[in-house]
Amino acid sequence: MVRIVIDILLAVGVFFTFIGVLGVQRLPDVYGRLQATTCIATLGNICVALAGIIHTVVNGGEVMAYVRLGMILLLILGTNPISNHALCKAAYRTGVKPAKDLVIDDYKEDDPA
Repeated sequence: MVRIVIDILLAVGVFFTFIGVLGVQRLPDVYGRLQATTCIATLGNICVALAGIIHTVVNGGEVMAYVRLGMILLLILGTNPISNHALCKAAYRTGVKPAKDLVIDDYKEDDPA
């Protein structure tokens, strides 16, 4: 039963990574590609890290192994969305135009210029 959960988590991680790679190849502008890379890094890695934690706990691995995996999981959750936001804002401020006109432009209100 546990092996099935681990396999499902790994499959979901591979799925999100695959979809993210397709997004990087097919999306027309930097903003969409940044969203796709965040999908790869966040959702794919979280599922793989969770599968590793479950595998380590079930197979009686040492405590530090799943503590490390848990810390990696928390760092991924904390850094990937923030770095994606910073990269998107930097692209906007340097004048990178999206493929289509923006429906809502929240950065324009924040921009001091």
